[in-house]
Amino acid sequence: MKIAQATLFATALAGIMLTGCDSMNRTQKGAIIGTGGGAAMGAVIGKAAGNAGLGAVIGAVVGGAAGTIIGKKMDQQAEEIRQEIPTAKVERVEEGIVVEFNSAVLFGFDQANLTEASKETLNDLIKILNKYPDTDVEIQGHTDNTGTEKYNQALSERRASVVANYLSDHGIDLHRLTTVGHSFRHPKYSNDTPEGRAKNRRVEFIITANEKMKADAAREAGH
Repeated sequence: MKIAQATLFATALAGIMLTGCDSMNRTQKGAIIGTGGGAAMGAVIGKAAGNAGLGAVIGAVVGGAAGTIIGKKMDQQAEEIRQEIPTAKVERVEEGIVVEFNSAVLFGFDQANLTEASKETLNDLIKILNKYPDTDVEIQGHTDNTGTEKYNQALSERRASVVANYLSDHGIDLHRLTTVGHSFRHPKYSNDTPEGRAKNRRVEFIITANEKMKADAAREAGH
């Protein structure tokens, strides 16, 4: 059985490498996650697709009728974020939400201190997060490829931590929050242009269902 699972996983992962996650449907992704395990497989899928946020969301997928219920709740939350924070890029991915802020919205160049304007933006996000307490939030820091990976790793971690501390200080339960710095390992945009590098200096919020929401959805689905 282990050999069969390993073979299936290798075949599926090869398909991801060749076609990318955007071309996969929910069933295909779910089959791969079921083979290899949610969070770990999500990380592998995200790495293969060059999108750490995608991996984090897929790692938390429940699937089935419960997943559909969670998805509807995420649709509503995502729409509220779009309306409240028009400067954010909001994507619904599977059963989660990826909210992207260009770092210029939150920080000065090569800085990890929040500006007054960025605090106002985060305050708008905090209001929505407080309306949906049954979600977890992973805060990811990203940089462009200027400078060494070691320097950018530390910068990305500091930025993610500063944002998490601000959210915690303003009413978001610390247990809901995790942080990770990715340096320049997961560019979404081209680092060959100033515009692309500016977009890669970003902070992403990965919003997924917590265990309570998953349990409530399973009960509602009759599981």
